[in-house]
Amino acid sequence: MARRNRKYPNYWKPDPRFGNLLVGRFIGHIIWDGKRSVAEGIVYDAFDLIHEKTKKGGLNVFEQAIKNVAPIVELKSRRVGGANYQVPVPVSGDRRQTLAIRWIRDAFRKQKGKPTAEKLAVELIEASNKVGVAMRKREEVHRMAEANRAFAHFAR
Repeated sequence: MARRNRKYPNYWKPDPRFGNLLVGRFIGHIIWDGKRSVAEGIVYDAFDLIHEKTKKGGLNVFEQAIKNVAPIVELKSRRVGGANYQVPVPVSGDRRQTLAIRWIRDAFRKQKGKPTAEKLAVELIEASNKVGVAMRKREEVHRMAEANRAFAHFAR
């Protein structure tokens, strides 16, 4: 029997400006075609724009936005006796951050007609104020989980 290849754990690197692991992860999710320097530029420009608009630090607004968008429950499909049920399950810490990052990224990428840094800044400000597209996504997921609470006993 052949040996399995070893799976080495992947670690996110902190970003160069703040030394913050969460910002490093966010930059990693924004990268397109392996261009980290471009992604860093976009994120740092957005932080500068946030600072100009709100007079709060860009990093503070970013962390608040991630905290606000991170979901508490999500739906998982479970197959029970030939039927598929959407079962609400609690979300663990790392996955909460990942989902929040993904929703913010998708929300600002959908906008058109403005520079990317500007779109990101607007989305982060909105998310930190508990409005915006990413927050709507979170509310939608929570609403669906609430509607499917009857199937919570299928969660394993």
